[in-house]
Amino acid sequence: MGNPKARRLKTSQMKRTLPVPISKELLAILCCPVTKKPVQILAAERLQKLNEAIASGKIKNTDGTFVKEAVAEALITIDDQTIYRIDEGIPVMLSGQGIPANQIV
Repeated sequence: MGNPKARRLKTSQMKRTLPVPISKELLAILCCPVTKKPVQILAAERLQKLNEAIASGKIKNTDGTFVKEAVAEALITIDDQTIYRIDEGIPVMLSGQGIPANQIV
C-alpha cells in the first residue's frame, strides 16, 4: 500500500500544479496594487515563456528576489507591465510579488 504520508504529499503537489479557474466576477474587480490598472489572464504562450525563464533562473519579483517556482496561472496588467501569479485560484496581488513583464521575451 505504501506510505500514506508520501501519498498525501504527492496529492498536495498535484493540486499546486493544476490551475483553478478564477471567476469572472473576481477578475472584473482586480487591479494592480501599485498602478491600479485592471488585469487580465496571462495567455498560455506567455505563461510558457515565463516558466521557461523561471526555470533558467532569470526571473525576479519586483522586490528583487528570484522566482523559484513555476507559475500555473497568472494575471497581467492591461498595459503589459506586471504579472501576478495565481495560487490555487487565489490571485497574489502583493506589490513585491509582481513580476515585471519585460523580463520575458
